[in-house]
Amino acid sequence: QLQLVESGGGLVQPGGSLRLACAASGFTLNPYPIGWFRQAPGKEREWVSCISDRSGIMTLYADSVKGRFTISRDNTKNTVYLQMNSLNPEDTGTYYCSGESYPYPGLCAPDDGHYDFWGQGTQVTVSL
Repeated sequence: QLQLVESGGGLVQPGGSLRLACAASGFTLNPYPIGWFRQAPGKEREWVSCISDRSGIMTLYADSVKGRFTISRDNTKNTVYLQMNSLNPEDTGTYYCSGESYPYPGLCAPDDGHYDFWGQGTQVTVSL
């Protein structure tokens, strides 16, 4: 079973930055598009961003994070990153990364219907 491990969450003040990492456990991430999702308390999980497989030629962002978040992948480190800048309290939640087992090469999906292996999540709290 493919397993992802997120890290990098924490407590940050409004306007601050965090970089989340999504690493693969025992397999290579290279062939898989990776998506980031988040879930705030009492709310449904929402898609945040995604990056296509291999070179990561396609990246997509939810409108709520566009211009503030940047997704990237470093295949030498077998890791996908989510750089989050200008954080605000609405960004608070548990952040999950997920992979598509059966992708269209060069694409990634802006919804959770295509993602089928997940990490355990990392908590991000934006507060004074």
